[in-house]
Amino acid sequence: MTIETINGITTEMFKVVLYVSGPPLLVGLVVGLIIGLFQAVTQIQEFTLTFVPKMLAVFACMFLLMPWMSEKLTTFTTNLIMQIPSYVK
Repeated sequence: MTIETINGITTEMFKVVLYVSGPPLLVGLVVGLIIGLFQAVTQIQEFTLTFVPKMLAVFACMFLLMPWMSEKLTTFTTNLIMQIPSYVK
């Protein structure tokens, strides 16, 4: 296994991790900003108000995107397993 092979595998792994984790993180960020703006405008300083909507939004995003996420992860894993013979040479 060469350094170029390891670099290629880790680059692809980081791309898959960013693709899969990006949408739920962005949804959490947007919902957090909206709730923070709402709290600033209404001067409501309830800590649980930020957690519950963000948690629900992230879970809804993950539920809706789960087929796409699992397809990305399965494709990456399948390609990695199929290329094992070329890695050990």
